[in-house]
Amino acid sequence: MIHNIHSAHKLKTSDKLLQQLQELTKETVAGKVNWEILCSTTEYNDENEKQTKEIDGKTVTIDECFVSYFTRYFGNDFLMITYEQIENVGEEKQSLNLVFMPPLGIRYFDINALAPYAVEADQVLTYHIHQLWLNILERKKNGGEEIALEVEARK
Repeated sequence: MIHNIHSAHKLKTSDKLLQQLQELTKETVAGKVNWEILCSTTEYNDENEKQTKEIDGKTVTIDECFVSYFTRYFGNDFLMITYEQIENVGEEKQSLNLVFMPPLGIRYFDINALAPYAVEADQVLTYHIHQLWLNILERKKNGGEEIALEVEARK
């Protein structure tokens, strides 16, 4: 019974997040949202610094990317952290996407610290997060002063 209540809570959280993302994306495109974005990624690290593992005799290179999205949303604080793990085997890529809605005091890029705040993310939610990311990048590229974006290499 407790598991069902917990699952229902997560579904409500993901539904609420989807609604927020749709509104935030629209407002971001209009330049009406001040964002503080921090991205920590291994994508641009040297290949020899990246994690690897062997699967079926093939070497898989692993990239990780955390993104912290923070803004004030209709008078409320909005914090979402996403994590993407990309496994590369030659030209083939496979990714795992996780979404977290932690309280403001937890802005760690650590899966274990974020795990209790995970939100079930289906393809629709993941798509809307990606659309928000693209719109934030587009605003920043076009000189949007409302976007504070910091990108750092992840070890």
